Amino acid sequence: MQRAPTPDLEIEPSRSRHDRAGFTCGIESLDRYFRMQASQDVRRRANGVFVLIDPREPDEVLGYHTLCATALPQGDVPLAARKHIPRYPLVSATLIGCLAVTTKHLGQGLAALLVADAIQRAYASAASIGSCMAVVDAISERAAAFYQAHSFIRLPDSLRLILPMRRPASFSRQIRD
Repeated sequence: MQRAPTPDLEIEPSRSRHDRAGFTCGIESLDRYFRMQASQDVRRRANGVFVLIDPREPDEVLGYHTLCATALPQGDVPLAARKHIPRYPLVSATLIGCLAVTTKHLGQGLAALLVADAIQRAYASAASIGSCMAVVDAISERAAAFYQAHSFIRLPDSLRLILPMRRPASFSRQIRD
């Protein structure tokens, strides 16, 4: 029987000691990325990869998310969000490229913890690298609904969602409530 994670979970940069081979979220592309590509992306500085662990078993990965810089055409940003971003042809953003929770821990609120961490890291780095919003390309309609329930704004006719950087404080409060 799988024991429930403790409330003092930690999210840290992915390291070689983390068990990638034992991770499975049930979505082949996300499993394959974490097992085969994530460490290369970290070495090449293509993505930041962050893992959720229980300090009692620090090698076991409960979930992960990735972050990298991206840009969106100004016209892709919904009108309601445009008033909060500069009027450049391309708008700088931080992409939450992957986000997954192991199947053993689904339904325990860990995905919300990972999203909150991703947003906080994106917001913290925005002053240094410039980023007006967080962007996610949801893998499915169900995933898009999850992000919408956490304040992301869906772009028309797509699975892409954004969260302007002015919102992280309210986002973090919503996750804790």
